[in-house]
Amino acid sequence: MRPFDDTPLARDGKVLILAYDHGLEHGPVDFEAVPESADPERVFDVARHPAVTTLAVQKGIAEAYYPSYEDEVNLLAKLNGTSNLWMGEPDSAVNWSVDYAAEVGADAVGFTLYGGSNNEIEMAEEFRDAHEKAREHDLPVVMWSYPRGQGLKNDTKPGTIAYAARQALELGADVAKVKYPGSQEAMETAVQMAGPTKVVMSGGSKTSDREFLESVKAVIDAGGAGLAVGRNVFQRENPRRILDALEKVIYEESSVDTALAAAEE
Repeated sequence: MRPFDDTPLARDGKVLILAYDHGLEHGPVDFEAVPESADPERVFDVARHPAVTTLAVQKGIAEAYYPSYEDEVNLLAKLNGTSNLWMGEPDSAVNWSVDYAAEVGADAVGFTLYGGSNNEIEMAEEFRDAHEKAREHDLPVVMWSYPRGQGLKNDTKPGTIAYAARQALELGADVAKVKYPGSQEAMETAVQMAGPTKVVMSGGSKTSDREFLESVKAVIDAGGAGLAVGRNVFQRENPRRILDALEKVIYEESSVDTALAAAEE
């Protein structure tokens, strides 16, 4: 595997993944606030922003839209995903192979693992197959490491997030996408547990500009590599404005006030 900083996922050692697999995972509800966000072309256009290192989408979106953007956008193939109509114990269907993702032009692959689910064993074995095939294609692997299931009462407590980061390391992921554990100190522990695996924060539900940027700043100050974000970008009327601010916080390690001021200019 080539050094991570030489992969399309990284810019100056940092990461900003724009996630757009929400149409499958959450359904049309995620596009209601900004109806034009349902149009993949709008989000592909947003992904051309220099702060974005890669755009994560499911197979059908990649097939239909990526050929028009392959010279401007790095593609992260989100290999598994399940609709919000599914009501069983957390699980995620594998929707395309690494071989086919590479054929479409993927620069990286992503895979969800629900640690703690009754389906964890099967999912970990599916991740193994995807990971080893990705190595054959020299593609970096991002794990959506989301502890979830009947036995978990709180999936964002610090110990759980640290375990999620460690699980990503132990299973071979290059990047662990984890939820924010509530503080910079807790994120520092998660980063420590991940070793050489890069840790990025999951963007989560849309919040105010300041609240969102403060959590991202805490991740960067804790040694995290950046962010994997969807709704906190594409649910905004002007997504490029928040990306301008994120560029300052993630790559320049600017203060939140400086980032917000720069975004207003």
